[in-house]
Amino acid sequence: MAQSNRITGILTPNIVPLDPRGNVDEQTLRGYVDWLIAHGVDGLYPNGSTGEFVRFTAAERREIARIVIDQAAGRVPVLVGAAEANVRETIEACDAYGEMGAQAVAIVAPYYFKLSDEGVYSYFREIADAVSVNVTLYNIPLFASEIDLATVRRLAEECPRVVGIKDSSGDLPHMMRMIAAIRPQRPEFSFLTGWDASLSAMLLMGADGGTNATSGVVPELTAAVYKACKAGDLSEAVRLQNELTPLFDTMIGTGEFPEGFRAGLRTRGWDMGRSRQPMTAAQYDKSVQTEAKVRGMMTSYTNGAVTSASATPESIDAIVRRVLSELKA
Repeated sequence: MAQSNRITGILTPNIVPLDPRGNVDEQTLRGYVDWLIAHGVDGLYPNGSTGEFVRFTAAERREIARIVIDQAAGRVPVLVGAAEANVRETIEACDAYGEMGAQAVAIVAPYYFKLSDEGVYSYFREIADAVSVNVTLYNIPLFASEIDLATVRRLAEECPRVVGIKDSSGDLPHMMRMIAAIRPQRPEFSFLTGWDASLSAMLLMGADGGTNATSGVVPELTAAVYKACKAGDLSEAVRLQNELTPLFDTMIGTGEFPEGFRAGLRTRGWDMGRSRQPMTAAQYDKSVQTEAKVRGMMTSYTNGAVTSASATPESIDAIVRRVLSELKA
């Protein structure tokens, strides 16, 4: 975190653990929150895409956020995904998360219906004018209506409640244009990247941080990328990014997002259960193959990992040194 409550650093969009009956496993989720914080993440981001928010009910999304905020206990900020299927329910969710103690909410552009730029603007404007909590925009063109540069700039200029954007397009020039257009007028506005393969590039060009799925599996490594970039150590940032990208490519390449990251977590000792999304035997077999591939990339790292809040964590620097040496082994 930085001055003026600006959102910075690596915020983890956490997988939600499920018990054998498919219900939210509160005890495991609380342990996972502790583990992420102990391993260097700067914040948490429940109810994001990696958290499969569309596969839970509105009541379950509220419960997931409550657990994460309660367990974080102010140690790191919590940015909560608040997108619902319509404006009224989204506003109600935003206010509920604000009352729980979320620093801000993240709202994806409308999905299912493909809206014009004016439609996207009016959607966010109505929310920003109504809610009692700060809002970050969430641009993910793969799954929802795109939030173009003109719309982001317009919302930033007109809506004090809109305090940042998470952009998962992976488009570096787009991020650079947004920063150049908005930062002079809104220096506290936060720019976060959700595309792990371009994390270092985005940070080096001025982004404030990232909400990265890989940080839920190797939080130490994403934290190290962030530190190197903010220190201006270009060679170290590139080296670390070259360690991170193959892991990201392997986990996202499973095909059933975010199943690859669920498989990656098993290599760290975290069994998050099976997703609510039905899978064929062939799909599950691919998940198992992904787990084996990730395990092969960091066998020693897995064996030495801290896997619960009750264990004594290594220092972050020691973990990073070990991770980097063992990933190369």
